[in-house]
Amino acid sequence: MSHHTENRRQLRLGLFVQPLGHHVSGWRLSQQQESPTDIEWLTWIARKAEEGKFDMFFVGDALATSVYRLPSTMARFEPLTLLSALAVNTRHIGLAATVSTTFSDPFSLARAFSSLDHISHGRAAWNVVTSFSTDVARNFSRDDMPSHAERYAVAHEFLDVTFKLWEGWQEGAVVHDKASGQYFVDDKIQAINHKGHHFQVQGPLNIDRSPQGRPVIIEAGSSADGQKLAAATAEVVFTAAATLEEAQSFYQAQKQQVEAAGRNPDHVLILPGVMPIVGRTREEAWATWRELNQLVDIDNGIKQLSTRFGMDLSPFPLDGPVPEAPAIEGGQSRVKLLTDLAERENLTLRELAAIAAGSRGHRVLVGTAEEIADNFQQWLEQGGADGFNIMPAIMPEQLSLFVELVIPELRRRGLFREEYQYNTLRENLGLPDPARG
Repeated sequence: MSHHTENRRQLRLGLFVQPLGHHVSGWRLSQQQESPTDIEWLTWIARKAEEGKFDMFFVGDALATSVYRLPSTMARFEPLTLLSALAVNTRHIGLAATVSTTFSDPFSLARAFSSLDHISHGRAAWNVVTSFSTDVARNFSRDDMPSHAERYAVAHEFLDVTFKLWEGWQEGAVVHDKASGQYFVDDKIQAINHKGHHFQVQGPLNIDRSPQGRPVIIEAGSSADGQKLAAATAEVVFTAAATLEEAQSFYQAQKQQVEAAGRNPDHVLILPGVMPIVGRTREEAWATWRELNQLVDIDNGIKQLSTRFGMDLSPFPLDGPVPEAPAIEGGQSRVKLLTDLAERENLTLRELAAIAAGSRGHRVLVGTAEEIADNFQQWLEQGGADGFNIMPAIMPEQLSLFVELVIPELRRRGLFREEYQYNTLRENLGLPDPARG
């Protein structure tokens, strides 16, 4: 295919960063001995992603930990602190941080993200989440969590307040005129005087308008409340989809809701998570995948699989066939994906349990750069995705192989950028300036 197919839609790619790899056993296969709180290591990852021209470097977060967590999530940097350090060590890649509306304050958060947007010259993105674990509540002087509905009501108002604060400084508010002695244009800096159900905020923000006007807003959530919030406020939606059919129906439903909310559906990008297992040959890719799965804690895998199947699988022989799953409400697509896979690959219960635990429910794609590009192209062209949130299983090996092999293959097909075109994340994603709608 020709190189210059400018009219063709291009994939958007986020790098979902787990410093020790996304697969539960990834850290055991890495040739390197890295720490999730080593800034040199995270800087290397960000620069590698920038070399591949990824749209953004994305970090998840949680406000609690326990000894049962993976090494990457047991200990981690506070996201905005980390991204501020990376902002001065990178030039082009977007920097996305997860911050919960459940245990934050709109003024502080608006100020922190505006600061990151200034420090990075317009590359900040906020992954808006609500917290749901009681462990988190107990770290914030509460015994339990607000209800689902309450958390989403807070999130809606929280976004309303932060948007008002960011817009409170209009373009042209700073004139810096030495001759006249005028520094600010007072009527371009507005208090917001917000009095709502959950928040009362006077404003204005104590930092001037940031390069993007406001950070790019990312959300993930497949619940009805999550989709509704995204339709009204998100610009990027992270999702998990096991099959193209499942992806297409989510994609269509979400875009319709965006339109119903009076917004342009092209201005909300849908990026399913995917764990590519890249090999120089098919055999090499499958060998990596098998090796990862052999290292999974199998008891944990059987527990996870039992929860998915809605039945206790521990009495069944591990090296026997996968039992038939009973029909259950919700989560069926994930179960079908697993049972279809077991049938296709002729897997034992042990092998299937390892796969389910290892990828934590995201789609795994094993193969050569060509096979992975074929799949990405199919999902893009058949309305399953606008791009993907890439979850390398082993760091740095799988990220390096993706940048070295998959990205050039996507470029050959005209599906991915050769260079960053703009300075801000918002422009590189093709999203409008919030002030101009």
